[in-house]
Amino acid sequence: MKVRPLGDKVLIKRVEADDKTQAGIFLPESAKEKPQQATVVAVGDGRVLDNGQRAPFQVKKGDTVLIGKWGGTEVKIDDDELLVLDEEEILGIIN
Repeated sequence: MKVRPLGDKVLIKRVEADDKTQAGIFLPESAKEKPQQATVVAVGDGRVLDNGQRAPFQVKKGDTVLIGKWGGTEVKIDDDELLVLDEEEILGIIN
């Protein structure tokens, strides 16, 4: 199934959480923190400005971005856990 977000929404997939610490201790599922890095899967058409034009996105498909731990709306599509959020909820692009 293909999903294209509307307006200024962005569809992202979180990077997999680490399953062991730097010291080598394996973590159970309940102890893993939500990763704050994600990959952009799809972007909408852009926010509509007052003059009727669309604002271009600052992110594009394939970008690795930094997001907050609790933002967006979680959705499940084809067994993938994805997140839909506004472009302004993205904190930065990781190069």
